[in-house]
Amino acid sequence: MNFLAHALLAGTDPADRLGAMLGDFVKGPLPAGLPAPVASGVELHRRIDSFADNHPAFIRSRTRVSPQRRRYAGIMIDMFYDHFLALHWGHFSGEPLRDFTAGIYALMSAHAHLLPPPLGRILPDMAARDWMSSYRSLGAIAMALDRMAENRLTRINRLAGAAAELEARYREFEFDFLEFFPDARDFASAIRRDRPPLA
Repeated sequence: MNFLAHALLAGTDPADRLGAMLGDFVKGPLPAGLPAPVASGVELHRRIDSFADNHPAFIRSRTRVSPQRRRYAGIMIDMFYDHFLALHWGHFSGEPLRDFTAGIYALMSAHAHLLPPPLGRILPDMAARDWMSSYRSLGAIAMALDRMAENRLTRINRLAGAAAELEARYREFEFDFLEFFPDARDFASAIRRDRPPLA
């Protein structure tokens, strides 16, 4: 899952939402200085990622990616699913998308001291351009994937131009997303409900 999906699946608790946004930037053991509620949000992010990796619809989406780009299928499907989430936002949230994303950016800005440096560096542009709302546009998804190909991956890769695969099998990816996301929402809700309270 990418930014928008993780932010929504985190629920309404600010610490969970902040942890959701940090999740892709915190690898391995959690930093010692991370407040326990935010660390719990990062753990929720990781459990959602594990759930996604093993869900039949997500697996099916990965197999739809061409062999030439299969190595990057996880990144691609994360972005494709954020596109469909933004597109079908009204089915999954009663809050207007732009209001929701503005709240996430404000939350991160208010806790900038907790953000890993790479996230801190992109936050101003993310907020100014409202990346998460822009995911409704195929053009924005194409730009995001091309930007990742150039800036986030350290070796020569075939991620650039990957949005063409979304266009080529658009309805099939959409079908997979609409099967997957309600299950992911139920899973995340159950985790948040059943986890033990923090000491």
